[in-house]
Amino acid sequence: MNGKKILMLVGEFSEEYEIFVFQQAMEMVGHRVHVVCPDKKAGDIIKTSLHDFEGHQTYTEKPGHDFPLNKSFNEVDTKDYDAVYIAGGRGPEYIRIYPRVIEIIQEFASADKPVFSICHGAQVLANVPGFLEGRKCAALQYCEPEVRLAGGIYVDVEPTGATRDGKLVTAKGWPGLASFMRLCLDVLGTEIRHG
Repeated sequence: MNGKKILMLVGEFSEEYEIFVFQQAMEMVGHRVHVVCPDKKAGDIIKTSLHDFEGHQTYTEKPGHDFPLNKSFNEVDTKDYDAVYIAGGRGPEYIRIYPRVIEIIQEFASADKPVFSICHGAQVLANVPGFLEGRKCAALQYCEPEVRLAGGIYVDVEPTGATRDGKLVTAKGWPGLASFMRLCLDVLGTEIRHG
């Protein structure tokens, strides 16, 4: 089987695990991942952040590793990709206001291609007119109001869980990356055999 091409949408201070782990795992099994950020080009560096739950009312945020982008945002042609993935963290809260980000999700949806989103990535999906209407969507619990206001059905999965609605795969956050990526691989038609 030939590997698939996945487009990853990130922003400054997106969650580092949701970038690094997803990209490396997908490339490990033969897929190719292009990581893009609005207003940035291949070779530019973005700052990432690391979010954790340490007993406070909400998560803490610490500096993550720098991440070098491997594709220029203005060169993205969705016809070249088999799926799109939105990493969570703080990036989605601002990349959702870029018209081209919304168009990218609309183009994947119109072509009936998979859309993957984790954590705050639901903020992007909620800003795409009609996209979440009637669909099940997991996200960090603080995004539940946005999912519901966009007509989506919020699914409160376990922190290590994920959910699927057709070709839409979503999860609450980085502790659910294993379950999330397992569902993503299933949607992509990727089989892993142990022998």
